[in-house]
Amino acid sequence: MTRVETFAKKYLRSDLPDIRAGDAIRLFQKIKEGEKDRLQLFEGLVIARKHGRGETATITVRKVAAGIGVERIFPLHSPTIEKIEVLKRSKVRRAKLYYIREKAAKEVRKRMQHERIVVATSEGPAAVAE
Repeated sequence: MTRVETFAKKYLRSDLPDIRAGDAIRLFQKIKEGEKDRLQLFEGLVIARKHGRGETATITVRKVAAGIGVERIFPLHSPTIEKIEVLKRSKVRRAKLYYIREKAAKEVRKRMQHERIVVATSEGPAAVAE
């Protein structure tokens, strides 16, 4: 057995599902707080997968928490990753879905503008004039 094969057998994970851009995933990560370990859940959309299937492979996962977009980059073969579940697969035509950032921001701005108009018209003409 060569050095590369030994490394791959020791450190590369074989229990990973096939993860692609467009997948909605649930990722469990081990977090150490003091002497205790706990699992932290991160659920979102995979917008990028980089570095192929090797030991440096990473995924970028995006979720919206409290109206703010949060992205995290996870090394796939990290020992802190406990489990990855694929919740939903989407058919996408791009390998990297970075346009989702602008699309989400645009939708939020549109929703905020719509809410301002609704609030202004529901309070009557005096409130609109102010």
